Amino acid sequence: MSYPTDGASTYPVQDIAASWERERPGTPVASIGIVTPIWRLAKLLGDDRRRVLARAGVDAATLDLLSVLRRSGKPYTLSTRELGRRSLVTAGAISQRVARAESDGLVTRRPGQGRPRTVLVCLTQAGHDLVETTVDHVLGREAELIDGLTGEQQSQLTELLQVLLQDVQRRLGGDRISHVGEE
Repeated sequence: MSYPTDGASTYPVQDIAASWERERPGTPVASIGIVTPIWRLAKLLGDDRRRVLARAGVDAATLDLLSVLRRSGKPYTLSTRELGRRSLVTAGAISQRVARAESDGLVTRRPGQGRPRTVLVCLTQAGHDLVETTVDHVLGREAELIDGLTGEQQSQLTELLQVLLQDVQRRLGGDRISHVGEE
């Protein structure tokens, strides 16, 4: 891919790539046009989501926990192992999330049947109410942010991002994804 080298681009990513091509001919710059906007979008979307959640009085980790339970269907109960699998976080992270949500009255814990160390996490009515309200705020806001794309563009982008994500995960061996910038 060749980028303009006059420094007059209206798209700064093109300027970055063109500068590298000028300063280091032969440097592979094709990824800049894809990866840099993804990083910028992740930052913008993450910051906006944190503001929306702050106004709702909930943090991203708690909303993730409550959302996974809510999406599981009635009786809104999952084992901690299944929560970890569906949330793509470690057992330790799930344990911390559950402890915080339980202290806030959003979930309860009880022993599972069968396996001795199985713990089941259940969504309380307060947790259900919070996720019902908050998910509308978050998803409504994110729908607003992408409505500059047509429905067809959104579908195409969804498909392309899925292909890219699966390929990068395969190449990196990453089945667990943290928030942007976290390890």
